[in-house]
Amino acid sequence: MGGPSAEREVSLTSGRECAAALREAGYDVNEVDAGPDLAMRLSDLNPDVAFNALHGRWGEDGCVQGILEWMRIPYTHSGVLASALAMDKQRSKDVYKAAGLPVVESLICRKVEVGAHHMMAPPYVVKPNNEGSSVGVYLVNEAANSPPQLSEDMPEFVMVEAFAPGRELTTTVMGDKALTVTDILTDGWYDYDAKYKEGGSRHIVPADVPLEIFDACLDYALRAHEVLGCRGVSRTDFRWDEERGLEGLILLETNTQPGMTPTSLAPEQAAQLGMSFPEFCAWMVEDASCNR
Repeated sequence: MGGPSAEREVSLTSGRECAAALREAGYDVNEVDAGPDLAMRLSDLNPDVAFNALHGRWGEDGCVQGILEWMRIPYTHSGVLASALAMDKQRSKDVYKAAGLPVVESLICRKVEVGAHHMMAPPYVVKPNNEGSSVGVYLVNEAANSPPQLSEDMPEFVMVEAFAPGRELTTTVMGDKALTVTDILTDGWYDYDAKYKEGGSRHIVPADVPLEIFDACLDYALRAHEVLGCRGVSRTDFRWDEERGLEGLILLETNTQPGMTPTSLAPEQAAQLGMSFPEFCAWMVEDASCNR
């Protein structure tokens, strides 16, 4: 839990909630704030399983998975390759397209170019290519005369992506099954604050959408999970333009380390199917392995 990424605070919350749930389920749990001494801490603890509650870079991009593979410690969620691939938004979109899954146009550009002139016709979104939780996302509106001025902490290369209008939908995959669909309602842009601040968003689960869209979300999420090579639990996010029907449904990204509090999107979907949060966490522990 924790770690050095931009999503550290979210990960600490996930870790605390998962640790409490696993203790309730009967496991002996040690909480480890991942730092430079992580391999030493793990060697000292010699755990049966590492429950990965890290989010963002280093914990979600194949780095910690590589440490765990090297140390032969069984772990939860996806392995090295799938984690690295899903975290790289452009490369994962290339995989989606090859599998016939719908995505919108995007480019990888230098930050200085993005701040100098429009890299595509507005509206579009600018975001880091390898962060989650809507960290560092800029929405450039259709009426924008000038390009966005990006903060200094944005990486040298960023993704510029055509804006996809419509509703925010998401589907969790658990093993080989897509669970259900959630409709995420927010008063503005679904940014970091909307995701994590109290009252920032409201979840309708199961989503009140046409059966064709509901089934397509389940199908696309499972296919995305499979073509990326994910294991355990993943969550795929969508945008859906109601006016365009099925053609208006596009994949945004697949999250290999979804938020893990009882009210987070993935556990909330599991709860809709009758699985408590401790049971959900326990399933991931029992699913853990090396060679993922």
